[in-house]
Amino acid sequence: MFSALRHRTAALALGVCFILPAHARPSQPGEFANQQARHIATLFPGRMTGTPAEMLSADYLQQQFTQMGYESNIRKFKTRYSYTAKDNQQSWQNVTGSTVIAAHSGKSPLQIIIMAHLDTYAPRSDADVDNNLGGLTLQGIDDNAASLGVMLELAQALKPVQTQYSIRFIATSGEEEGRLGATNLLDRMSDVEKKHTLLVINLNNLIVGDKLYFNSGKNTPASVRKLTRDRALALARSLGIAATSNLGLNARYPKGTSCCNDAEIFDKAGIPVLSVEAANWSLGNKDGEQQRAKSKAFPDGISRHNARLDNQQYIDHALPGRIERRSRDVMRIMLPLVKELAKAGK
Repeated sequence: MFSALRHRTAALALGVCFILPAHARPSQPGEFANQQARHIATLFPGRMTGTPAEMLSADYLQQQFTQMGYESNIRKFKTRYSYTAKDNQQSWQNVTGSTVIAAHSGKSPLQIIIMAHLDTYAPRSDADVDNNLGGLTLQGIDDNAASLGVMLELAQALKPVQTQYSIRFIATSGEEEGRLGATNLLDRMSDVEKKHTLLVINLNNLIVGDKLYFNSGKNTPASVRKLTRDRALALARSLGIAATSNLGLNARYPKGTSCCNDAEIFDKAGIPVLSVEAANWSLGNKDGEQQRAKSKAFPDGISRHNARLDNQQYIDHALPGRIERRSRDVMRIMLPLVKELAKAGK
């Protein structure tokens, strides 16, 4: 009898050799993702966990999934995070987060999860407030509205496609406070559901980073990495899209692995993961946290959590065409990859 790991690998391997021809679509790849990202960033700034903006953005995502024809629901969860005052006194902030789930049913109960966090950064200290990190004006187009846009376009494109494996689209909250929503999601999964999860694909920070990266989890087996990360990189090469994976310049993060996002929760639980992000793993601490080379426009090499930098107007000025281009590039890679992995048309 196959072990759970061998079963996941074998199941994914059966799908990668088959892909349906592309159907004519009314828009170019990435166009819908770009429109959705800008809409979410503009209408729902300050999507901090438990705030009205977060709840409204969750409602919006559910409505979008429902209009596409999906069964969708919002799961509420209670959690908390620590806040540090100027006198170093810490207090707990109690919040209620929102997780949006939409299901694409396949012929098999085996599933692939496509995930992106919907929340923006909530100040964790008085120092954050003083430095204008997070807060009510943070649009979070890069972190993480663009990923939500890609997830919605993937859902739109895959709705009419018959697949062997089921696909779940999940927008988590509480990522910025320590991956709280992903932890809650995993805790609520039954042992059977965990065993049936072939792969978790996490979309995060797709725009500002110098390079597009596809990385696996530290515990993702080499056989699954080949079918997911390596296949994504091969698709990128065939399409003329520049993409790479972590070179392993930091001993804490081995070559080809990811760090510090919702996928890490599932990786530690032994579920294979694929992280899709834009960063520059060759800079700073070589841990993927620095997004790009330092410049006048991005003095610290990052836009993350900064209300002045992580908004569409600023990025459109500093990096003209980047939001559209990255949305297009990620969709051109991810749509055929997900179709292969989910065994489209089977």
